Amino acid sequence: MMSLIGPVRRVAPLASRIVAALFGGYALAALGSVAALALPMSKPQAVLTGMLASFAIYAAAVVWVFSARSALRAWAGLLAAAAPLLLAAWSVW
Repeated sequence: MMSLIGPVRRVAPLASRIVAALFGGYALAALGSVAALALPMSKPQAVLTGMLASFAIYAAAVVWVFSARSALRAWAGLLAAAAPLLLAAWSVW
């Protein structure tokens, strides 16, 4: 009978990074988009700035997730980047 522990140990970090890239990157981009509304500019300009910045934030998050040394560091980096964005977005809500 084959043991499934070996393949799961190899696949789990990759699956975690994929989930971090997809959902963590999306959450980070959404926070960045909302946080841009806290900038001292007109509301339409802030919306446009946030929308354009969200593409760069998402791409940077994906690159970060797959360049980090471990999946745990990838998640920690996303959380560290989300904290100031959450504070800025909180002021808008």
